Amino acid sequence: MDLVSDQEFLIKRNNNTYEVVIGLEVHAQVISNSKLFSTSSTKFGAEPNTQVSLVDAAFPGMLPVINEFCVKQAIKTGIGLKAKINKKSVFDRKNYFYADLPQGYQISQYKYPIVGEGNVILDMPSGQKEIGIERLHLEQDAGKSIHDIDPNNTFVDLNRSGVALMEIVSKPDLRSPDEVNLYIKKLRSIMRYLGTCDGNMQEGSLRADVNVSVRKKGETNFGTRCEIKNVNSIKFMQMAIIYEANRQVDLIEDGKSIDQETRLFDTKKNETRSMRSKEDAHDYRYFPDPDLLPLEISDKFIQDIQTDIPELPDEKKKRFIDKFKLSPYEANILVSDIETSKYFEAVIKEADVKLATNWITGELFAVLNDKNLEISDSPISANNLAKLINLIKDGTISGKIAKTVFEQMVDTNENPQKIVQERGLQQQSDPKALEELIDKVIENNADKVSQYKSGKDKLFGFFVGQVMKESKGKGNPQLINKILKEKLNG
Repeated sequence: MDLVSDQEFLIKRNNNTYEVVIGLEVHAQVISNSKLFSTSSTKFGAEPNTQVSLVDAAFPGMLPVINEFCVKQAIKTGIGLKAKINKKSVFDRKNYFYADLPQGYQISQYKYPIVGEGNVILDMPSGQKEIGIERLHLEQDAGKSIHDIDPNNTFVDLNRSGVALMEIVSKPDLRSPDEVNLYIKKLRSIMRYLGTCDGNMQEGSLRADVNVSVRKKGETNFGTRCEIKNVNSIKFMQMAIIYEANRQVDLIEDGKSIDQETRLFDTKKNETRSMRSKEDAHDYRYFPDPDLLPLEISDKFIQDIQTDIPELPDEKKKRFIDKFKLSPYEANILVSDIETSKYFEAVIKEADVKLATNWITGELFAVLNDKNLEISDSPISANNLAKLINLIKDGTISGKIAKTVFEQMVDTNENPQKIVQERGLQQQSDPKALEELIDKVIENNADKVSQYKSGKDKLFGFFVGQVMKESKGKGNPQLINKILKEKLNG
């Protein structure tokens, strides 16, 4: 197995080279206070079966009523994916039996989804790549089966039953685990900017079915695909793809056929295993739900939603590059998450852009990673980071002292001006006081002065270090450099 480039994931066996073809069906939970067809709460973490109406539990005679807000959220997401919004869509019954599916069918969309074709642009190391979106449709979630409470029984929690999902189906345009990583992150970022899905994979609000097939490099026909069901983290998606692609190649090389099937990924064993033979659409016996009329949307309804679309990651990235002269790499990092971009823009309202970029993507990100925090939970507020940057910019403290102040801010989120004042960390910028320290260093190191003047230019760093030591790290480096050069070269 060889990774050939940032865009290709190729598997080599004997004299054959195979590429992997990947398509994703992403299930994104709609941000909404109530469910798709009932008024039950969607709040996460409630006691089991406490957020279940008679509609969610499929009691006889209960009729679903469409949640208009969920429809708006789906359309908003479609606009964010640069996709076609279908003015007429139909809800169907998708028939299958699970213990946690009370009706014995799922209300979904089949032939006539609410959103048609669109695209997502990935920023690859070697350039941009467009991943096609086949469709986005609305559907209700099932409940949850719980197997680990009792060794002899399975329990069912219907709190999730009826929660609105957007199923976003990609075209088979993905070719590597790295591309899947970027695709999921970009999709999540777009929805978070739009406020249509929080993308919280730990809570199950974003998960995916991963379709994997392999073919010999250069072939145009697709191989037989297997679907890996309900993978709930990017890491597991990547691991599942690598295992499944290698499994399929091994079967082909052994002269065996690949069965089209649904598989599960065992995260402990790092392997996929067969779940059931893959159903085709006719196996689900789709038909229009007789309790729901076709959904018809006017141009004005779509236009009103369009006016509410915020600046999205790609547009924000372009603005950051054009307005703030950031590199594409810096801009990409800062727009990848809506909370990061908000934090950055709050800092640069009061502080230097370049220093803000460096401190956010450097020291702050390091702290957040170490403490496993989101930037929205940052121990340092945007206002205080701006104040710290201004103390560096106006020469009150040096960059080195700033790191000491930053460490204390992480623990206390105190105003950096207060920390500097209380600890006496102000940078020494009095030319006369620095000149006295420099004269002392030169006097105490006459031999080094002679060596420097005879051509050993690298000794200049030694003198700077000695003066900084004499100033207890508080000397203004730029001023020290200037005075030293005048003294040593005079």
